[in-house]
Amino acid sequence: MQRIAIAPNQIQNQQITLTPEQQHYLYRVLRLQKGDNFIAMDGMGKWWLSQLSNSSAQILQQLIVDHELPIAVTLIVALPKGNGFDDIVRCCTELGVSCIIPVISDRTLLKPSVQKVERWRRISQEAAEQSERTKIPQILEAVAFKQIISSFVNTTKYICVARGDSPHLLQCLQNQPQKNVVVATGAEGGWTKQEVEIALQNGFQQVSLGNRILRAVTAPIVVMSLISAINEV
Repeated sequence: MQRIAIAPNQIQNQQITLTPEQQHYLYRVLRLQKGDNFIAMDGMGKWWLSQLSNSSAQILQQLIVDHELPIAVTLIVALPKGNGFDDIVRCCTELGVSCIIPVISDRTLLKPSVQKVERWRRISQEAAEQSERTKIPQILEAVAFKQIISSFVNTTKYICVARGDSPHLLQCLQNQPQKNVVVATGAEGGWTKQEVEIALQNGFQQVSLGNRILRAVTAPIVVMSLISAINEV
């Protein structure tokens, strides 16, 4: 059944007031008609079976679903060049990420505009709808790596590095089961030595993603694949 994300304030007295954009999507893109059913989701864990009626929809019943990971995952991702961050947002949303923080590192070339951030949020919403998630991940505004790195307390924190003899992230996750985890992945060329040192000073642990050098777009997807696999077996 087709799914669409709505804002909680669109619901009143078991009626959903649809925006013009949502009406266009339901009628023109999905080809639904008046009287057809669809699922409305608020992006915070609630689903409703709803029936389309002109510019609104009638809530028929609340649905109880739980498709989320049992662990909250925050990704700190140094922005790659080009449109690579689009793929990161889409794939990591499908894999269950809770929050993605795009960061500007010493080797970052991209400086995102407000329009870029809004685009990433739309991609996350669409990916959440497609993958039947109950929650839409947060996509925060881009921030400097050195500014955000000290913001995390009472959680397990990892920074992925490409060289050296760091333990594999998989091993660390298996040995230290957590309810919240933060993982940082670098841009093209990886993190600088100074950035890694700052992360270590703020309680991060160095980890590896294997013997091969991964692209900046691939690394966060591998991180989420490992975390989802461990927590859904």
